[in-house]
Amino acid sequence: MRPDEEAEFRRYVTDRAQALRRTAHLMCGDWHQAEDLVQTALLKLYRAWRRVEHPGNRDAYVRQVVVRALIDEQRRGWRRERPFGAFPDNVAAIETATSTEDRDELLTALARIPARQRATLVLRFWEDYSVEQAAKALNCSEGTVKSQTARGLTALREALAGIREPSAD
Repeated sequence: MRPDEEAEFRRYVTDRAQALRRTAHLMCGDWHQAEDLVQTALLKLYRAWRRVEHPGNRDAYVRQVVVRALIDEQRRGWRRERPFGAFPDNVAAIETATSTEDRDELLTALARIPARQRATLVLRFWEDYSVEQAAKALNCSEGTVKSQTARGLTALREALAGIREPSAD
């Protein structure tokens, strides 16, 4: 990579890294895994920098790599076991929630739904992707995006209801 391209890449990373980490965190529910996903995506972007010429395409390319890397991670056997503990104090990624309790509940509920549904919900409602854009990013059909969105919303509602009204054991 030429020095001017490398400087442009550094500017891109500086400008977009935080937003990419927030998006990845919403998809996977773990800040450490989100950081790993973004690092993987940025490494692939570095390698493909000349092919991804238009600045608008870079975000789409990186998000697609994040989604695919997350799906690959989910397929690995050792990743299926998930410890569940308290969420980190920094929950500022959910800017639309009105209170800390709402943000905590939403993050907990997102962590409880399947990864593909979570990715679809994040792309559709956090990143404001259209059905067509989400289908392209997830490398699936528009019908799959619609069904995953519907199932994800149902699962998210159920998870939120379970958090707000814990069962009496």
